[in-house]
Amino acid sequence: MTTLEDTAPRVAGPWLDADLDAWTRRVLRRHFDPVSGSPYWLRWRPHLGFDPLDITEYRQLERFGRYPLEALRGLDPAELVPLSVPRPLAGRVWESSGTTGKPYRVFYTEAIAEHHTAWRGFGLDLAGFAPGRTWLYACPSGPHVVGRGADQIAELHDATVYTLDFDPRWITGLIRRSRLAAMNRYVDHLVEQIADVLDTGRVSYLETTPALLQVLLRLRPELVAGLDGVSLGGTRLTRAMYREIREVLPNALIGATYGNTFGCAIGLPAVEQDGLDGVVLPYLPCYPQVTMAVVDKRDPRRVVEYGQTGRVRLTVLHDDLFLPNVLERDQAVRHHPGPGWPCDAVADVTPLEEAPGGTEQLF
Repeated sequence: MTTLEDTAPRVAGPWLDADLDAWTRRVLRRHFDPVSGSPYWLRWRPHLGFDPLDITEYRQLERFGRYPLEALRGLDPAELVPLSVPRPLAGRVWESSGTTGKPYRVFYTEAIAEHHTAWRGFGLDLAGFAPGRTWLYACPSGPHVVGRGADQIAELHDATVYTLDFDPRWITGLIRRSRLAAMNRYVDHLVEQIADVLDTGRVSYLETTPALLQVLLRLRPELVAGLDGVSLGGTRLTRAMYREIREVLPNALIGATYGNTFGCAIGLPAVEQDGLDGVVLPYLPCYPQVTMAVVDKRDPRRVVEYGQTGRVRLTVLHDDLFLPNVLERDQAVRHHPGPGWPCDAVADVTPLEEAPGGTEQLF
């Protein structure tokens, strides 16, 4: 089993060693400072029913209850950023996929972006991807934060990176309206872009979504078989998908990430096990700025036991973004990542069974 000591030191310094209770107090002091805190939380402070500055431990964040992500659809993203960050803000607003309504929006300060990039590099190192190679980055672009990945790979791994046009909202809209013929044409459009680059023979690594890779395996398996590795992002990498990919790429690297605009997790090495499924696919959240708990689907205050399945509960504890107790539309297994790791991992992530609009996870 992989331990903290086995991994690359890219982010191990001030973050993986952080005390989560102390980090929680730091973030709350920043966001609820009466002069320089974040306008959104200062506005809510009188209505919370408790003083957030009295919180001394991470577990006490449950007092905030579930954070209503719906608020992010109409809120100016700058309202969530502490006033201690100089105005006017300079940076990017990133959006959720927008598959169940208008997208949620958050602002990434330079500090948030740097942390996201550092964890991205940590994940590449952990999966074993070599620097100086050529990549095809076939992931959603535009307002989706995953689109940053192409630049991150180029900068962190001295890589040459090809990209393509990929609008997941368009294909989701086609699915929702049952326009399956048009959907298939859009999938063909994506595969044509991928094949145009892979046919050159220059690409060592491909990053894409598990579902799109499955389509490519079905339509152009010879292109995938020539790769040295694949990196997969999203929320629908199942054990069956992993086995299918491993059969085509028995000796290649397979890396993975799980997450969204609010928080992400890097894939730890797959854990082989006896039985029909044969493998566990764990992810470690970007500690301490992001934590993930697996909670009872009926009682999100109760964390399930290790090995049990529940709903993913996300908490964002960035200096410049605080979102407590976000209930994701995903379910996972609570996983112990091994000695030395500072927090729980989640494993075998899939869309929540009763979540509305599950078809968006196709891409």
